[in-house]
Parts: sequence; C-alpha cells; structure tokens
Amino acid sequence: MRVVVVGAGILGASVAYHLACRDVPVTLVEQGPGPATGVTGDSFAWIGGTTGGDWPGGAEDLRPAVLADWRRLEREVPGVTVRRTGSLTWPVPYGPGGGRLSEGRHPVGRTAIQALEPHFRTPPDAAVHTPSDAGVDPVAVTAALVGAARARGARVEYEAAGATLRTETGRVTGVDTAAGFRPASVVVLAAGTGAVELAAPLGIALPVVGSPARLLRLAAPPGLVRSVVAGPDFEVREVSAGRLLLTHTKADDETAVAGFRAAFEGEFRVVGSRVGVRPMPEDGPLIGPLTPDGSAYLAVAHSAVALAPTVGRLVAAELATGQAAPELDGCRFPRT
Repeated sequence: MRVVVVGAGILGASVAYHLACRDVPVTLVEQGPGPATGVTGDSFAWIGGTTGGDWPGGAEDLRPAVLADWRRLEREVPGVTVRRTGSLTWPVPYGPGGGRLSEGRHPVGRTAIQALEPHFRTPPDAAVHTPSDAGVDPVAVTAALVGAARARGARVEYEAAGATLRTETGRVTGVDTAAGFRPASVVVLAAGTGAVELAAPLGIALPVVGSPARLLRLAAPPGLVRSVVAGPDFEVREVSAGRLLLTHTKADDETAVAGFRAAFEGEFRVVGSRVGVRPMPEDGPLIGPLTPDGSAYLAVAHSAVALAPTVGRLVAAELATGQAAPELDGCRFPRT
C-alpha cells in the first residue's frame, strides 16, 4: 500500500504521522509553503473532552477518546504540548426543569471566578468551570506531527499547487500537482473546504461549507488570562506565555478589543488579525471511504484540532488493516 494525504493541516498531518507509525509508505502534499498555512493556523484550538461543547453527528462517538489521545500524542511526539488550563463559560446552560450540569462541569459563582481569573474586572455572576478543558498551539503541533512523520519515513512536499485526482477505469490512482504525479493505492482528502473541489470531478458533491471566524492575536503580560474564557461576546485564551488568542462576535475588531479591555485589567496590544474559513461538514465529521473501491478516502472535520489525534489514529488503523473502525460509523459519507 502507498498513501498520499492531501493537506498538511493538523488533520492531514495526524493521518500521515499515524500511518508512518504503522510503516505505511505515505506522502503528505500541501499547496502552501509549510504545515498549517491554511485554516489550522486560524484555529482557536480549544480542546474539550468528555463534557460540554458541541459534538455533532459522529463526533459524539469520538469525544470519549479525545483527551486520552492528546495525552498519548504528548508522550509520543516531541514538541506537542497541551495547556491544561480548564475553561470558564457563561451563561450557565441548565437543562429543562432547571436540571444539572453533566459530570465534570461545575457551576461557580463570582468569588470562584475571580479566584480562577484574578484579572477579570467584570466577571459574570455565574459560570461553568470545566477543569479538564485545554488548548494547544495548532501550528506548533502540526509542525511537530509533520516532523515526527518525516522521522518515520514519510515524504513531505510543500508548494504542491493545483492538486487534482487522477483516475483510471474509475479508480483513483494518485494525485497530480505542479510538482508532478504521485501514485497511490489510497488518496486521503484532508484539505478542509478544498476537499469539495477535489471530489467534484468524481461526481461527488460534499456537504461541506466554509464558516468564517475572526481571530485576533494579542501580546499581553503572561497570566493575564489563565483559562479558556468564553462568554457571549468573546472567547480568549493564552496560547503561550504572553500570547493570547481572541475570537469574537462583534461587528468589528475595535469593538471586540474595547470589550476585552473593559473586561480584563492589564495592558495588551493587537499583533495580528485574520479571518479563517473553517470547514463545517453538515451533521458532523465526514471520515471514511469516498469511493466504493476505497481508493479515495475523506477526512474533514470540525473541530479538526480537538479531533486530530483520535481521527489520525483511527484512519491509519482502517487503511493499514482494512478493518473498519466502529468508532467512525457515525462519520461516514454518504450519511446512512
């Protein structure tokens, strides 16, 4: 078997790494100049686990393995670091009848919020604290995965623009790029929204749309924000000492920055602003054979960062052994 993975975002890098760990010959091709040059670099990269959050479709079946797979990846791959900060979210989402929060999520009041986030000027009266939540630097993790895949024999090609699937007698036989033809037994489409264009010549219309998200990068004193803080107007977390990421729902960045400045005491400055277009598959992740013969395989998900270690492990196992992973049953295309 020889596999070509199209897309060196975090999901494609994880698939390539896990295939290389199984000694499967794999080539990772990317149209950009390096890993995570697309939407992965624009991800907020909030890692949730067994509680809370939005886990549509088959993602719900993958949820229980997420935190364990991230711990495993930390042990295996130099350069992979998970910041286990916990999270604070509000308003508090009580269920019907005033119900209870799921296990692992705790309602906390203003005093506890202030203890968790001492620089919070205007904390809400109540929030949900999830101690198990975490975050990563998605660019650093992707680069580490690519490096680890290379160390295990994977071939990596950047600036491979114009990727198209080559077919013979109905079977996908490899990928054509500006750098040449790369033959493959299986081609994995891990190119986010780019998978739609790649699949179209096969007569397949993928239900994947792009969802824009504004991401601000801030320079601030280390520890200004200690956990993942997510309210109705903005979400913010520290990626590394003195580096914050902030997403927001305001009409413009200036309004969002003013709101964050009013909420947290401490000096900071904006050092970057981008709009990332996240792939949003309809009804959850799309993972599995794309063609009846399995020569094309699809791996598109939101949130790709949270799911990357688990999806990479399961996809590599399927391709290497030929045995379907039951954990991915809810992610197949077309939907059943």
